[in-house]
Amino acid sequence: MSLLQQIERGPQVKPRRVMLYGIHGIGKSTFGAAAPQPVFIQTEDGLDNIDCARFPLATSFDDVMAALMEIYSDQHEFQTVVIDSLDWLERLIWAHVCRTRDKDAIEDFGYGKGYTFALDPWQTVLDGLGALRNERHMMVILLAHSKIERFENPETDAYDRYSPRLHKHASAMIQEWCDEVLFATYQVHTKQTDEGFDRTRTRGLGSGDRIIRTTERPAHMAKNRLSLPEELPFQFSAYAGHFQPVTAA
Repeated sequence: MSLLQQIERGPQVKPRRVMLYGIHGIGKSTFGAAAPQPVFIQTEDGLDNIDCARFPLATSFDDVMAALMEIYSDQHEFQTVVIDSLDWLERLIWAHVCRTRDKDAIEDFGYGKGYTFALDPWQTVLDGLGALRNERHMMVILLAHSKIERFENPETDAYDRYSPRLHKHASAMIQEWCDEVLFATYQVHTKQTDEGFDRTRTRGLGSGDRIIRTTERPAHMAKNRLSLPEELPFQFSAYAGHFQPVTAA
């Protein structure tokens, strides 16, 4: 068959690959638990109060890869794989790189080489998740905490923004791989009050409502391939209502 005969047309419906990051305790794990038939690969201990299927706490990079292989090779009912969380997985990857290259710490390589070496095991994880998505028809949810970083925008002065709490090289790789990068936060408004003597005070006001930001803005990193509204309620169902579920053939 020639390459021309292999040309495909029209949109393809595949399971979503989504990274959700946000501040500590906002409910990222609960979001993952609301996905269809999820199984968690937990790299941090925080699922005790959530009713979900989960592997034993991974304490090494090999534990994570063994879980991915188990999901891929064995028969099961799960439709979603959730890694909770990426930033704790990164610690396991750094430990793996140091152990295999006889270093005590990731910084010991010098000139940022350790973080570059870490991209290989990161790619191994993404390849395993890709196999689950493409061959086992599983959705992938990657959870991460957030950090505030200084962003050097070449078009403006530098400013602070929220981003996943990962090294920049790993973060860029994972964000490129994902279909959606979603930022979970609280709805906040500001109010200025007159303090007198030509001074004003700005206060943050919030009702506690949790939301998902879906589009990149100066305050945060985000993206989506679904033409999502810029803001969604922080519920898995609100996100899932914008894509077609995929079931195994």
